Amino acid sequence: MATYVNNLRLKEIATGDESGTWGTSTNTNLELVTDGFSYGTKQMAADANETFTMPDATADATRGFYLKITSASSLTATREVTLGPNTVSKVWLIENSTTGSQIITIKQGSGATVNIANGSKVMVVTDGVGAGAAVINANPTEVGGSVTSVAVSGGTTGLTTSGGPVTGSGTITFAGTLAVANGGTGVTTKTGTGAVVLGTSPTLVTPVLGTPASGNLQSCTADGTDEVGFKNIPQNSKSADYTLVLADNGKHIFHPSTDAVARTFTIPANASVAYPIGTALTFVNMTTQVVSIAITTDVMRLAKDGTTGTRSLAIYGSATAIKIEAALWLISGSALT
Repeated sequence: MATYVNNLRLKEIATGDESGTWGTSTNTNLELVTDGFSYGTKQMAADANETFTMPDATADATRGFYLKITSASSLTATREVTLGPNTVSKVWLIENSTTGSQIITIKQGSGATVNIANGSKVMVVTDGVGAGAAVINANPTEVGGSVTSVAVSGGTTGLTTSGGPVTGSGTITFAGTLAVANGGTGVTTKTGTGAVVLGTSPTLVTPVLGTPASGNLQSCTADGTDEVGFKNIPQNSKSADYTLVLADNGKHIFHPSTDAVARTFTIPANASVAYPIGTALTFVNMTTQVVSIAITTDVMRLAKDGTTGTRSLAIYGSATAIKIEAALWLISGSALT
């Protein structure tokens, strides 16, 4: 009596059976053996779990090496596909080509199962041990498939993200300040807000530094000296009464010969213009008209006798006032009374 206990469910002819007809059964077996290396398609009949059983000695796609599983309707949830009988030990390359973008779970008995994502191909092995049969993933890395969702995070960089997760296409936006420890500059805007950390003794090639509103320049030299400032005494020419401003520090206030009118040049009080101690203001008069050098509420003393009050500067006169205390100036010069 013939049996079908092999893994391809081929007909095994008993000794002495099928005299005169065994050739037909043998040819069928050979054809089924070749089917074991072939490609086949099985369709799930409904949106439900399905069982595909390899029949005895009959051609069927379940016997093929490459088994493509489709569905007659769109799946709405993960569905199980059971490969029978549970005594068959075999290798399959299974493709989930169902509609509905659902996972299919391949099983054989009550043992382990393998999930196959929609659009993916996975090689599996059934162990065929019977009721407790298991399915083994023989190819842990799926062949093909697609990523359905990508989450994005700034991690420990200090950056924040928006726009994730991406499930097909989209834009991820980063915000915040990338810290120096994470490869950033620590600067919050392109205008330079923040602190930029440079290497030791960096070389800046033709930098454009601009004009800072304020700041301290320390441990620097200019032309081999320990001072940074004007290399001359810049001129501020005035042909009208004038109250000095902070920007006049280190300059000379010039009364030109073309303005033959008496003028008053006034040093403002420390409360309104806080010149630093050591400020030097120079006055030059090139006309026959006297220039009066006045001060508001602070004190200006004449160097030779310490008297206070407004001073007069005659033609071709030059005088310099030096701030020696917060509200005290000392003035000296030629043609000065």
